[in-house]
Amino acid sequence: MESAVFAAAFAALIESNPQTKIAKLSDIHLEQRDPLDPTPIIPIASPGRPTHPELVAPKDLPRRRNLAEAENRAALLHAFAHIEFNAINLALDALYRFRQMPAQYYADWLKIAVEEAYHFNLLCEHLQTLGFAYGDFPAHNSLWEMAVKTDADVMARMALVPRILEARGLDAVPPIRQKLANIGDQRACEILDIILADEIGHVRIGNYWYHWCCQERQLEPIATFVALLRDYEAPVFRGTLNHIARQAAGFTAEEMALIESLKE
Repeated sequence: MESAVFAAAFAALIESNPQTKIAKLSDIHLEQRDPLDPTPIIPIASPGRPTHPELVAPKDLPRRRNLAEAENRAALLHAFAHIEFNAINLALDALYRFRQMPAQYYADWLKIAVEEAYHFNLLCEHLQTLGFAYGDFPAHNSLWEMAVKTDADVMARMALVPRILEARGLDAVPPIRQKLANIGDQRACEILDIILADEIGHVRIGNYWYHWCCQERQLEPIATFVALLRDYEAPVFRGTLNHIARQAAGFTAEEMALIESLKE
């Protein structure tokens, strides 16, 4: 029986309506996966997304400091929702694009897609209580730009998307959660707690498959990581590492020291 796994993942990936995209996750049945699936692997410059939010350069996003104002808080939660929406597409692309990986790889990335969809819906529901919806604020496209850069090599994808871009959330969530707690938005805090706990697992999966690729190719992980950062012009690190969360996500002390040494 011909597998429909990769075709189903592609259909979800290019779907532009967020809720239809999420519904299509249930069409991906991994037990039918066939390593010889003829579904072609094509470059995707842009996955399916709604016409809004408007995508702008990160530097063009307005800075909103007073989170006690509902609009500013909504803009912050919208930024998180956009990250989660992008993360659904990233997980689907990791599943669709890279063939001949072990069965657990596909189970891991489908699980991540489902959890990112759950996060997206939680954030959208809370946005509605503030009188806003996904698409009401501009957003940037940096996560997907790195996905395009790494679409030819699963090792580069695992090294630079989960371990660099997505791992930033492990560092960023706790101080933002504290700010939201300070203004009494308990529901936002609860949502961020769920996201942080799940994202530790997602980054751990990226770490696992990066090291798996290095072992398969007989490459030293640290030196290879440094080379990938240089070759793919990965963004430099800013801020403070959440050592506890990163350790739980599978980063070694040596890796964290390396990342901190690359601060701008």
